[in-house]
Parts: sequence; structure tokens; C-alpha cells
Amino acid sequence: MPLDLRRIIHVDMDAFYASVEQRDDATLRGRPVAVGGQADARGVVAASSYEARAFGVRSAMPMARALRLCPELVVVRPDFQRYRAVSQQVLAIFRSCTPLVEPLSLDEAYLDVTENRWGEPLATAVAKRLKQRILEETRLTASAGVAPNKFLAKIASGWQKPDGLTVISPGRVEAFLQQLPVDALWGVGPVTAGKLKKIGIARLVEVRSADPLLLQRAVGSLAGVLQRLAQGDDPRPVVPNRPHKSSSSENTYNQDLLALDEIRAEIERMARQGAAWLARKGLLARSVSIKVRYAGFTTVTRSHTSAAATRDPDEIAARALSLLARTEAGKKPIRLLGAGVHGFVGDDAAIGLPGVLRFDD
Repeated sequence: MPLDLRRIIHVDMDAFYASVEQRDDATLRGRPVAVGGQADARGVVAASSYEARAFGVRSAMPMARALRLCPELVVVRPDFQRYRAVSQQVLAIFRSCTPLVEPLSLDEAYLDVTENRWGEPLATAVAKRLKQRILEETRLTASAGVAPNKFLAKIASGWQKPDGLTVISPGRVEAFLQQLPVDALWGVGPVTAGKLKKIGIARLVEVRSADPLLLQRAVGSLAGVLQRLAQGDDPRPVVPNRPHKSSSSENTYNQDLLALDEIRAEIERMARQGAAWLARKGLLARSVSIKVRYAGFTTVTRSHTSAAATRDPDEIAARALSLLARTEAGKKPIRLLGAGVHGFVGDDAAIGLPGVLRFDD
């Protein structure tokens, strides 16, 4: 089937964590709410209600700053078990329509509804029905974007939030692209947008006519991808059950860590958590990485990849500690530590591969 005849929907729950909290606690409704950690414990905002966003409160913002922007802000600790339960409800609605559902997180997913179990020929009708069922079954609103590909559908879902529905038919793609800034492109955040603006590119469509050498100097290997997306070309399929690419954990500490023994203990604990996760998922990992953020907010990462994949907790912990020795841990105060595993191999794939270790549970 030609790509421009695909019918892709991107559904994004509106202010998901905060909306769940407001739904379940009537005293929070209509008030500015931030879900996240406490300000005096260096907490950050995980999600904010639309009332809070009116004051400039955004996710990933330090909670202390959020409270300065909005002194009336109500801070609620996250309850991920509850959010996951609601997310499963929403996914069940999606899968009643099509098996081609690609979750991106707890609150958003792509659906390919070109052919669907509801027998709806129009993707717009499918999107309306999805939104209505989500509202009826969860008492929450969602925004949806309908388009011929994933890139356009994701932009469309954010076009009229909250509770929005934006449809970009194949005939409207060019007119839609003409009105977009360059940071609408996938992979273009504030830093990359700044680099592009330095070479005279402020609008998405200007990427098309950019000098290839200048573009490559500005954004490196991303240049080709951006030029395709600027044409509205995104052939990526909706992939259900996308495999895990990495698993990591990190922690921001109430007080900076100074003692090397304590820092080592924390890294070892996180590395062993990663090994336990691999065991639960039936995976092995070739790569181990760590993350260290010093008190001055400078962040460094270290990674080691081996030809031999493993989930042996002793080996993974030893490799993480070896990486830690390549940092200034014990010399500089540390506010955040993290450790992770990636480069996965499944148990079945690992059997018989030369140099790959396999451990029984």
C-alpha cells in the first residue's frame, strides 16, 4: 500500500499524571497541580496540570522553581502504579481497534488503523471513537492526531490540546508543513534549533533547500533524516511490542554525596538492579553505563561494551564500579548517580553465539 494511504493516529493523554490526580481527588480540580518530588528534596516536576502550565510550570523543571513561578502550586507525589493501571485501560481500548499499537510511554501511542477491527474506513471516525471511549471508561481526555505517517500524526496530536483532534489528510500535508517552525522536526530541540538558525534555517521547509554541507556541519548525521522529514516523508511503520533498548535507574540525592565508599555502594546497588531486571526479562546485555552529575550540574557518562553479553550481577557491578573510577567521584560533591544496561541479547539468541555467556535463572 502506498505510504500516503496509510492511516496513522497518535493519541496523547492530556496532562496524564496530573489529570489522574485531579480525577481521583476532587479538591485538586481547577487548581494548579504538579506531580513530582518535594522542592526541599531537590524534586523535579514529572507532570503539571493545565492550570499550572498557565504559570509556566513544565515537566523536568526543578520543583523549587515551579513553586516560585506559582506559589499556589499543589505538589503531589507520583503514584506510578495507579498511572500504569489507567494506561493499561487505555491500551486495551486501542487494541480493541487494531493490533498495530506502538506505545511510546504510559500516556501516548501510535496506532495504524488503515485496516481495523471496528471496520471504520475513516481514520477521523476511529479517532473520535477512541477519544469518546477513553473519556467514558477513564473519565480522562486525550488529544489525537490523524495523518499519513507517524511524524505528522505526532505533531497533529499536540496542535489543539487539550481534548483536541487534528486531521492532516494527504492533500493538506504541504500546507501544514509550510506553517511549522524548524523545531517541529523530530530530533530538533533547543540546541539543534539554535544551530540551524545560525545558518539561516528557522522554518521547517527551509531545511529542504539548505546547503547539504552546511546542514551536515550543523547537525551531523541527522541532516539526511531532517531533509526527508521536511518533505513530510516518514516511512516508519507502527511497530507493536517494540523491544527494549536499555534499562537504567538514577537517583538525585537530598544532600550531595562526598564519601567514595557511599558513592560506590550506590552505583553497585543500581548496577545489580539492572542485572535483576535482565533476569526478569530473559535478556543479557553487552553494555554497562553510568551517569554522574556533580554539584555544579556538570554531567558525565561512561560506558563499556563487551563482546560477551551477560546478566551476571557480580560482573555488571564490577564493570560499573570500574567506570566510576574514571570519574571524579570522591573528589567532587555528587548530586545524581545512575547506572544502566543496554545492547541486549535474548536468551534464545544468545545460545550458540561465540563469546556470549548464558546464565540460568
